[in-house]
Amino acid sequence: MTRSRLDASRSGWPIPRQNPIFASITKQMKVHIITIGDELLIGQIINTNVAWMGEQVTLHGGQVVGSSTVGDTKEGIRRYVRMAMEEADVVLLSGGLGPTKDDITKNVLAEYFDSKMEFHEETYERLCKMFERFGRDPLPSHKEQCYMPVGAKVLTNKRGTAPGMWFEKEGKVVVSMPGVPYEMKYLMEHEVIPALLDKFTLLPSVYKTILTAGTGESVIAELIAPVTDALPPHFKVAFLPNLGKVRVRLGAYGTDKVQLEKEVEEAVASVVALMPDLVFGYDMATQEGVLGELLKANNLRLSTAESCTGGYVAHRITSVSGSSAYYVGGVVAYANEVKMQKLGVSEAILENNGAVSEETVIAMVNGALERYNSDISVAISGIAGPTGGTEAKPVGTIWIALGSQNNVKTYKLQLGKDRLKNIEYTGNFCLNKLRCFVLENY
Repeated sequence: MTRSRLDASRSGWPIPRQNPIFASITKQMKVHIITIGDELLIGQIINTNVAWMGEQVTLHGGQVVGSSTVGDTKEGIRRYVRMAMEEADVVLLSGGLGPTKDDITKNVLAEYFDSKMEFHEETYERLCKMFERFGRDPLPSHKEQCYMPVGAKVLTNKRGTAPGMWFEKEGKVVVSMPGVPYEMKYLMEHEVIPALLDKFTLLPSVYKTILTAGTGESVIAELIAPVTDALPPHFKVAFLPNLGKVRVRLGAYGTDKVQLEKEVEEAVASVVALMPDLVFGYDMATQEGVLGELLKANNLRLSTAESCTGGYVAHRITSVSGSSAYYVGGVVAYANEVKMQKLGVSEAILENNGAVSEETVIAMVNGALERYNSDISVAISGIAGPTGGTEAKPVGTIWIALGSQNNVKTYKLQLGKDRLKNIEYTGNFCLNKLRCFVLENY
């Protein structure tokens, strides 16, 4: 037994063992994703399609081997399709199927696969019925969309006007879909993924994401190394850091999904046992959602008093449906006079210590506890930047106080000069510390 496996076993959780069936696994459906559009290259639109498609391919047992973004040029689209087909079994394209002149993907693919264009009556009839419901007539450009490459399988798009296309050549598949996210997602879910599952023998894969807050990626990687170093080859571990948070994703692929689910759950339990205080949830959970459940379970009322974060923490808390069950209210006390009038911070504290000080946030949190009649409160005051700092209190200095009437804790952050990042990091920090406070005291 290796030392890493021995150390991990001492956590009290089993470690997944190497299964002989995985030695015979040599092939997994390889997918390359191509997103098309000048607007993606110049940053006019955030490319969310590639992330969503990659996630869906992975969840259904495929392997994304690459992704590319290309502009609206004939040469570029041809070149990237050719390169993608050399390394992948399936090429997924999105974009360039609209009714305007810059939408050239369909014609480029028709040429690439040596196909002629032919009017697709079924698609035109569907469009006419769609426009009839809206009390409109289709434009000539919409009729032009109904010319499809001969030999391509037409994928019915019930969310828009542009159908998708499925091409096959020498055992490879190329699928072209609209770039509009909700249209692409409809085709992926109802047409593409079911067809891929029929055509290819896919390896099941199972993933679980552990959500952590309170320390960095390197520290977490070292903490859980006794487990992750001992995982068998069919496992994958990924660390996805964010501001004050790290997601640890554990995944495995094989032939038996039930067995994989068991192995992943065992691995997750082993990892969590090595850092229980840092884990706040799993998969799609949020800090604000987890905190809300804890507050409800303990019948606690929460209030907020914010300065430099401008109500960001209150926004996160109230983004959860049902937050009125535990969130009382709060104040954005930006100016000193508001701190004095709304929270009872004394003029002497502000004059002697400044708005950005431990003394001020303590007074703010006590004022919020009293005025909102809450059980717990959090107060924040700082210099979010990029201007406003001094030698004694540079940009990124944030003071936080949180707690109850008889138990207030304070924290000082020294962050950077990026205003929005400072606000988001502070929000993540406060939500995590509130969670920890409830767990420690109730």
